[in-house]
Amino acid sequence: MNKNLIFALSVAGIVAGLAGAYVFSIEHKSPPPVFQPANSPYPSAIYANGIIESRQDSGANINLYAEVAAPVTRVLVHEGQSVKAGTALLSLDDTVQRASTEQLRLQAQAAQALLDELRAQPRKETLEIARAQLVQAEANLQTAADQYAKRRASHEIDARSISQDALDSARDGAVQAEAAVQVARRQLELTQAGAWRYDIENQQRQLEALQQAYQSAKAQLAKYTVRAQVDGVVLAVNSTAGSFTSSAGAYNPYTQGNDPLIVMSSPQDTLAVRCYVDEILVSRLPDAQHIRAQMALRGSEHKVDLVFDRVQPLVSPKIQLSDQRQEKVDLRVLPVLFHFERKDLSAVYPGQMVDVYIGQK
Repeated sequence: MNKNLIFALSVAGIVAGLAGAYVFSIEHKSPPPVFQPANSPYPSAIYANGIIESRQDSGANINLYAEVAAPVTRVLVHEGQSVKAGTALLSLDDTVQRASTEQLRLQAQAAQALLDELRAQPRKETLEIARAQLVQAEANLQTAADQYAKRRASHEIDARSISQDALDSARDGAVQAEAAVQVARRQLELTQAGAWRYDIENQQRQLEALQQAYQSAKAQLAKYTVRAQVDGVVLAVNSTAGSFTSSAGAYNPYTQGNDPLIVMSSPQDTLAVRCYVDEILVSRLPDAQHIRAQMALRGSEHKVDLVFDRVQPLVSPKIQLSDQRQEKVDLRVLPVLFHFERKDLSAVYPGQMVDVYIGQK
């Protein structure tokens, strides 16, 4: 009985082994690749890594920083939004600066009012008082002169009728009255002349200084609103309402560094491709009149012909891997810039890495 069981199990094991060997010996065809790997469209070409960015006459994307340090109060745009030059993108807390600006505006208005007052002199009421004072002085002179004349006539008739002291006092009174008339006349002339031109010029300078201070404060106040400098598209907003920002940018807790407050691109009908050509291949780079290139979008079958723009004539360490200049990379590269029409390429964005082949016409 045991021998039969052992024999049956042996036969079953042999059959199972043969079946397993057959099954595992069957060859399965490899599935086709999701997309064809990038390959050169030219008989002889230079391969380079490329990154898509906004097209500028110089530089790359548009990085916007706040020129003042303050908390963010409102974010007025969203990522991907197309904006015109001058559009307000983000506002900062301007409470203190707004109050200082208003104070300078009022001081300038007060200085203007004082200057207008000096230019409007003489005031009608002041001029009338000066004239009245002259009339009064002339009347006092007439009275003093009459008294002196009477006493002198009496003294001439009879020297004993009036003392010499009384006669001298009457003469002195007439002289003082004459002097008072001269003073009143000069005061009237001074009043009629209006404000002294040096006072007007001094007040004019003070007004101009306050107006300049107000304009400076007003310009500083405008910096509390970050605006688009050119037409373009908002690529990234690296801050939000309630966070603090400064001229160094917005703090990024992930990289522990500062990012631009807002990153913009030019209008995205046309995008640029910045290629990094290995320095050992620079000598094989065709001249500008005969250069041509094609880029391949990674993960797709899209191939796009590129138009040559310019070479950035500065060979530098390849740093785009981590965007950190302290990164130690032996490879040095030459940036070469191309552009292409976006057209129907919806899945193309600035910052995207592409494969680029550079050939010769």
